[in-house]
Amino acid sequence: MEFDPRDRAVYLPATGTLVCADLHVGRDAASDIEFRVGEHDDLTDRFERLLDRYEPEEIVIAGDLLHSFDRVPTGAAATVRAIADLAAKRDCSVAVTPGNHDTMLEELWTGPTVPEYAVGDGSIVVTHGHVQPATEAEWYVVGHDHPTIEIEGVRRPCFLCGPDQYDGSSVLMLPSFSRLPAGIRINERSAAAFQSPLVTETGTLRPIVRDEGSDETHEFPPLGELRQYL
Repeated sequence: MEFDPRDRAVYLPATGTLVCADLHVGRDAASDIEFRVGEHDDLTDRFERLLDRYEPEEIVIAGDLLHSFDRVPTGAAATVRAIADLAAKRDCSVAVTPGNHDTMLEELWTGPTVPEYAVGDGSIVVTHGHVQPATEAEWYVVGHDHPTIEIEGVRRPCFLCGPDQYDGSSVLMLPSFSRLPAGIRINERSAAAFQSPLVTETGTLRPIVRDEGSDETHEFPPLGELRQYL
């Protein structure tokens, strides 16, 4: 599967599909902090830049569009509406595969929702990744765990790409599109410590780190080889 990682999202050029996961809209307002940290502008500005760059035919939000389980935080509706409007202006469809945080999704989202979204010929399935998928695919593109890798004392969001991760299928795990979640540190993490059941063998997972400042993508060896250097 060919993919282009950028700014915590991934573009699938063969199908014109842009995928992002774990926006956690409302995390800012729900956090126990005195000052807001600009969640709305950060999410919508970055989303718009991705649309301008790739001009995708479709967008799939792979779960946890929202953050709060039991209420709609102040400003969340405006952010969700802005994201939908940005896509609509470009005549681009948007689908959401609900995640474990999306219990209030129907309150804010009027677009299509489906637990598992088949891309193209169906060989790629996008889903949140918190439960075992019901649809067979060659590739699963998921979120949920918010992977990060620590390199020289600095934690960076990363993509994880691994063959034969789930029932013979490959898995691409995306970092959280929101910058607010701290994420899990994968350096010594075992498969059993991942929340997603689609990760079964960490030694074959290949971390991919995107450096937006230098406009470079760094692809590392599988964790089984890399860990001795971390």
